[in-house]
Amino acid sequence: MSEKTIPKAKTIAACGTWVSPVTPQMMTEAAIGLSGLSVDGEVLYWLEGRPGEAGRTCLCRRGPDGPIVDVTPVPIDVGSRVHEYGGGAYAVSNGTIIFSERRDGSLWLIEAGAPRRRLATPEGCRYADFEFDFPRRRILAICEDHRDRPPTNPKATIIALPFDGGAATLLVEGPDFLSSPRLSPDGKSLAWIAWDHPNMPWDATRLYRADMAADGRLGATQLIAGATDESIVQPRFAADSSLYFASDRSGWWNLYVARGDQIDPVAPIAAEIGGPHWVFGQRAYHLLDDGRILAAVVSNGLRTVALIDRGRYERLDLDQVLDCPLPLGDGLAMIATPTHAPPSISIKPAGSAAAFILRAGSPPLLPEDSISIGEPICFPTQDTSGHAFWYPPKNRDYVTPEGELPPLVVLSHGGPTSMTTNGFGLRIQWWTTRGFAVVDVNYGGSTGFGRTYRRRLDGQWGIVDVADSVAAAAYLAERGFVDRNRIVIRGGSAGGFTTLAALTSSDVFKAGASLYGVADLMLLARDTHKFESRYLDRLIGPLPQAEALYRERSPINHIDRLACPIIFFQGLEDKTVPPNQAELMVAAMAERGLPVAYYAFEGEGHGFRKAETLKRVLELELDFYGRVFGFAPPDLSERVVIRNESRSETP
Repeated sequence: MSEKTIPKAKTIAACGTWVSPVTPQMMTEAAIGLSGLSVDGEVLYWLEGRPGEAGRTCLCRRGPDGPIVDVTPVPIDVGSRVHEYGGGAYAVSNGTIIFSERRDGSLWLIEAGAPRRRLATPEGCRYADFEFDFPRRRILAICEDHRDRPPTNPKATIIALPFDGGAATLLVEGPDFLSSPRLSPDGKSLAWIAWDHPNMPWDATRLYRADMAADGRLGATQLIAGATDESIVQPRFAADSSLYFASDRSGWWNLYVARGDQIDPVAPIAAEIGGPHWVFGQRAYHLLDDGRILAAVVSNGLRTVALIDRGRYERLDLDQVLDCPLPLGDGLAMIATPTHAPPSISIKPAGSAAAFILRAGSPPLLPEDSISIGEPICFPTQDTSGHAFWYPPKNRDYVTPEGELPPLVVLSHGGPTSMTTNGFGLRIQWWTTRGFAVVDVNYGGSTGFGRTYRRRLDGQWGIVDVADSVAAAAYLAERGFVDRNRIVIRGGSAGGFTTLAALTSSDVFKAGASLYGVADLMLLARDTHKFESRYLDRLIGPLPQAEALYRERSPINHIDRLACPIIFFQGLEDKTVPPNQAELMVAAMAERGLPVAYYAFEGEGHGFRKAETLKRVLELELDFYGRVFGFAPPDLSERVVIRNESRSETP
């Protein structure tokens, strides 16, 4: 006689009071960030961001059928601060590794079978985007030179660093920004990307190529593409020295190939292969030895993998990915980002029905029937359609009381020229397992939907993004999915600006959280780093002509329109959005008697990395909403302190 499983009765409890399996410890100490996947022969390399090790990033290696080992021991922190956002902080080829140390910008070389050694580099220089030139025993790199320069105007160059010490050789200088030095397989040509103020790399870049002599000197420079207004990213040489790149000249980032003076589209598609150049070392495609191309294709916010063969696309049966997979033996290695499980370093052997996980971003501690999976939704906004992912509350042990609708957390991503996708994230499940609904908005200006959608934000930052966030919330409230009296908005960096702009221009949201967000656009234009110092020319308008518009769009100037509580989180070492942005907003709110909470963190920059910081932010923000809406979240180790709390109203 078979036994029947008796389902456990669910507890009836108000939203926000559910006991969640997603603990702060799971999201900090047990979770790691995965990025920077590389393959060198049969050896796999990747980067792990480890909050539990003071937020450092470790370079890891796994040989064929061998254990995973740390290439860089504590306290080494692999990273770059070129353009502040970094990326491209290491490279590996033929067993030789070059990496940058984030804290001091030093460069370290590990030749096969030898201990790591520091390369002689001057103080005040930062490096990224490395390319090996083995015949000449040197490394090509982007160098951002801060020596004898104003803090907001370092010099960009492409240099060659000798393996054996000695001074670097200058190869390219002149443009405001340089990226992607790529050497042809025969070592006779160098390609790179350049752009100048006021353009950002998703507005207009130029692709150059120059012959390289036997002694490593460059000949005359040839402009390959970019004479017109197009964004070119990710150049790569094929085995025959033809030059591939992604361009948005068609309205979508698609692949092109340059052979001599001829440029041809590879496989036109109304989707994106490529994306905004926020960091170095991105990879949206990989050229296979047999002439086919692996590509990570973004359509409607989803990044899937396809094989391009003679101009035709074949969708591969793989999870969503962080970037393009790489061949490993007869299979594929990737950073998988599925909807139902944490990101992972995964390998899919040839002929296998499924990939196996080599390293997961977090333990599989969340029950499958408590996972909320993001559903793509479209909603009407400003005579067009907006895009978002909808996550209903879900916890196998709880159900809401009859008649109660869940509170809604509206997420506004950073950038703003960026995108969100519906890959599994504990940052979403933290809320949904506690009884909150979440909508993650790809507002106008987001990438992944073509250039026309991306340029909806031109001159309209603080207008279009706010309208789309409001429209997404209204769409869900009107359908009876969420409680319209308990809608909050949160975001970091540019998403923090959208949050503050929404709270000072709309009554839809009843509370908000700004993480290192922008409050004063004039201060941002004056104080931010070189890479983004002219970003607002397109998003708002050029200065000084548009100064009045900057002031009109700045949330700091509209405290009088604010009628709900806000919590602010800020890193004190943030060079992108300095602490004065949050401090001015907090002071203005406190002076007017508005409910406000502020937490600043030593040793944190633009984006939090330390486990103790991440844990505090999670619990404080949750408790903040509990105080605003009148519920008591369980199991908190710290309670939020709100100034002028008596002014906060609960429904």
